[in-house]
Amino acid sequence: WLLLRGMRTLPLRVERMSANAQKIAEWLAAHPKVERVLYPGMPDHDGHSIARRQMQGGFGSLMSFLISGGGDAALQFCGNLQLFHRATSLGGVESLVEHRHTIEGDATGVPPSLVRLSIGIEHVDDLIADLDQALRSL
Repeated sequence: WLLLRGMRTLPLRVERMSANAQKIAEWLAAHPKVERVLYPGMPDHDGHSIARRQMQGGFGSLMSFLISGGGDAALQFCGNLQLFHRATSLGGVESLVEHRHTIEGDATGVPPSLVRLSIGIEHVDDLIADLDQALRSL
């Protein structure tokens, strides 16, 4: 019963998460403390043309970005977020952040400055304000 109930609102949740993610990716791409945004909804993403053909209704809620200042800045940024929860998960209604290099280490080649976000259904202005205050603190 709960599964069926949750399935009824799934399209609305995914639509909101994708719309939020697109706005956040565009905002991050314009920020001076962000070196690169990795999100298929961005025209400079290597897979953008394929994603545009295959993904209908948005480009999903997951993204990564490289933060200026290296691994220490990335860790400080993650720690300064107030609305994003630090967790390794995806697809939930809450926004999450993780520092992949801490989890995977050097063996996988994940850059220390990479931050991964899973964007939820919170109001996008609140999420951007949280990202902004965390970046300003660096």
